Amino acid sequence: MVSSIPFLTATAALLAPALAQSSCNPTKGACSTPDPALGKAISYDFTKGSPPTSDWSLSTGAFPTFNSSGAQFTIAKTLDSPTLSSKWYIMYGHYDIVAQIAPGQGVVSSSVLMSDTKDEVDLEWVGNQKDSLQCNYFGQGQEGSEQTVNVNNPTGGFHTYSIDWTPTALTWAVDGKVLRTVSSSEAHFPQTPSVLKIGTWPGGDPSEASGTIAWAGGPINYNDAPFTMTVQSVTVYDYSTGSSYAYSGTSGTASSISSNGGKISHFSSTSGMSVVPAVMGSSSTSTSTSTSTTPTSTSISSSSAAAASSTTTPVSASSASSSAPTVSSSSASAPFQIPSYSTSIVAATTPVPAPTTLTTLVQTVTPPAGGAPVPTTVTSAIPVASPTTGSGSGSGGTGTSQIPPPIQSEIAAISAKNPWLGQMLEGIWSWIEGMVHGGGQGRSH
Repeated sequence: MVSSIPFLTATAALLAPALAQSSCNPTKGACSTPDPALGKAISYDFTKGSPPTSDWSLSTGAFPTFNSSGAQFTIAKTLDSPTLSSKWYIMYGHYDIVAQIAPGQGVVSSSVLMSDTKDEVDLEWVGNQKDSLQCNYFGQGQEGSEQTVNVNNPTGGFHTYSIDWTPTALTWAVDGKVLRTVSSSEAHFPQTPSVLKIGTWPGGDPSEASGTIAWAGGPINYNDAPFTMTVQSVTVYDYSTGSSYAYSGTSGTASSISSNGGKISHFSSTSGMSVVPAVMGSSSTSTSTSTSTTPTSTSISSSSAAAASSTTTPVSASSASSSAPTVSSSSASAPFQIPSYSTSIVAATTPVPAPTTLTTLVQTVTPPAGGAPVPTTVTSAIPVASPTTGSGSGSGGTGTSQIPPPIQSEIAAISAKNPWLGQMLEGIWSWIEGMVHGGGQGRSH
């Protein structure tokens, strides 16, 4: 059984609304809001700080941190799943991510393109599977095919991992060497606007299905934590232009996508695209007047892409002249499972009076203006004896209590912006009070 407070923290994060990606699936019916388009090429240097909040949302509970080494995606305790999710979409395109992968049994690092129709393009690494990268794709939730290719020591050093996605082909590469290419004629080829999600998650957690745990390399041992993936930079190219992408009908095919003020697949490669450097460590918009005509990321050459296919033996990323490794297929692949969280649940800005007992409610992130996100703990004052008159109930028991004024004011401020989230937090508080004063055991799983 998971103790009540850690369980509540994880549950609150999972219940928070996903702001980065639409919850409407266009194959199920008309969606009123189009997908915001990136519509350009942009680079994010995480060694310079946090990315613009206009471009990315951070998970709550466990969240990425930023220092001179880059973005840190750390699993430190049960159910930690630190994640960055883009707020923009690309419709065909290319991205390069410079990363050192998190080690550890049951630890999964992922970089994934995902659409509202459940199209998906995966880069996934299992922390105890040395020298390997899993390349997978899905169309409307249906798996295309997966290949595991060779990468030289991904947990021991940085590599540039690349995805190139066009109307005719999908290519995976490491350090500029193409490892796999899939033709659009293959079943379940992804073809709808997608966000980019980067993060780590405990695939070996006991709460996962046995098949997932096996796929993740076995049960995770949290005693060996922390497990950290470090991402130095991400450079993204949207091959389409315009301000947003909209669907017509429910086919979920490329032909149903239109661009507002632009053109679908305006570019066929990164050639000729100018890269805009994002303003890091700021909540301002990422659109900058300064441009770099020479991308700093690794591009996939058309000649290399043409030489590879889904059945081609990949070239080792460590050396172009090294012997080709054997491609193996995973017998228990799993779709991308990083939870999509919102940017914040609670931010404590008012001191809490010294209580008799302190209980952590939610650990979250408050990005201060002009600075990197910092951990914040909302603390509840729960007296051991003589509770104040009020009402509190929860699934674990009943009791009497009252929300302390500092916390009440925080919840009221949140309710003014998001009534659903405010009600959820009040319910969480009541649940905790019921647990403490009622002596219940809480929920387990």
